[in-house]
Amino acid sequence: MRIGELSRRSGVPVPTIKYYVREGLLPAGRLTSPNQAHYDEGHERRLRLIRALLDVGGLPISAIAEVLGAIDDPGQPVHKVLGVVTARMSPAEAELGADAGEPDAGEPEAVEARDEVAALLERRGWRAEADSPAGLSLARVLTALRRVGHGGLVELLDAYADAAETVARADLDYVAKRVAREDLVESVVVGTVLGEAMFGALRRLAHTDASARVYDPAEGPGAATTVEGPGMAASGEGPGVATSGEGRPAAAAE
Repeated sequence: MRIGELSRRSGVPVPTIKYYVREGLLPAGRLTSPNQAHYDEGHERRLRLIRALLDVGGLPISAIAEVLGAIDDPGQPVHKVLGVVTARMSPAEAELGADAGEPDAGEPEAVEARDEVAALLERRGWRAEADSPAGLSLARVLTALRRVGHGGLVELLDAYADAAETVARADLDYVAKRVAREDLVESVVVGTVLGEAMFGALRRLAHTDASARVYDPAEGPGAATTVEGPGMAASGEGPGVATSGEGRPAAAAE
């Protein structure tokens, strides 16, 4: 196909495609004449991956070049390629430290948090490093929890890890269905960003159900809802209060 058709099929403008070629992100097409080049499905797949890394993963061009270089290196096993992808992505937790006033790495609470992460990995036999981006991000979360007075949530670390293991296995089962390395990486990028959003939404729905069952077990399914978010509920009660469909506390509903 010519570059115009490649643009139509991929949704990427022609000038952007040429820019990717100049930057070495996209291989040049096969020349059929001095001013014409032929592109194939491989170029279309690569464009789709570049856009996933850029638009979904939020990676800068320099990081995308590093990821694509790992993909194109036949000596890199798939596990290492996927490691490069996850290491270059910027998880939302990375911003938490700055928002919560991230402590110096040498401060006692930061050291304690990193030690807890290392202990968790050893206890569960996870083949991951405490000083990896994800490990350091978890340490920042633990530190922030204690700073805002909710250090008790740290005691739930293993319960969260149990859920994470289940989700990770499901993720890899999905990724394993992909054969091409580009498809594998694209699945990881999309799954990491949108999969976390999906899991967060499911968690909030589960909170709503659990709140109704614990605080108003007499009500049937769908009869109570949970007012989410900080601050006061619309009924004038505290956060997390089960309410009737009219906004009154469920216990007071007629």
